[in-house]
Amino acid sequence: MIRKVACLITASAAMFATPLAAGDMQMSSPLELVQTIPLPGVRGRIDHLADDADEGRLFVAALGNDSLEVVDLRVWSRIARVTGLHEPQGIGYVRSANRLFVANGGGGVDLFEASSLRQLSRIERLDDADNVRLDRSSGIVYVGYGHALAAMDAASGKRLDSIQLAGHPESFQLESMGTRIFVNVPTAAYIAVVDRPKKEVIAT
Repeated sequence: MIRKVACLITASAAMFATPLAAGDMQMSSPLELVQTIPLPGVRGRIDHLADDADEGRLFVAALGNDSLEVVDLRVWSRIARVTGLHEPQGIGYVRSANRLFVANGGGGVDLFEASSLRQLSRIERLDDADNVRLDRSSGIVYVGYGHALAAMDAASGKRLDSIQLAGHPESFQLESMGTRIFVNVPTAAYIAVVDRPKKEVIAT
């Protein structure tokens, strides 16, 4: 069976935040391009994506354009744009709280009401904020920034804690059946293993 895929057309390729499952990598036939989605007026490259499966929306961090692009996947078209961001890199959609976290490489995290795209607050002092992950079991959102991970309440956006690292966290993954976070720290040349309840690095 041929698997079908759609792509976004901008000045450069997108980076997908959702990892592929092992079964997806063992395809007996190639992917087939069935649709492209233009993003008119978007300059520069785009970064991470997040999807709202219930409403068929795709949130796109248009880093080079300092904007958030919202695409309706049911009609293959952009339906909204949020401007005034500062190099948006990571996006986290929290369905249960109707919240959208946008991490800015230029500093800080913007919190939006996901349904209306109304900005609720900006969390400052988070230099080079990048990847965003949600711990559904605790309702905590983690954001990589500077030389640390920030923990925030998924509903209010209130900053709870910071977990210090030896360098900038390029990417990280939360353990689904445990309490660890695996953090890629390129400048330290290792993967840091963080214990979420202890809020500290327990191994590398």
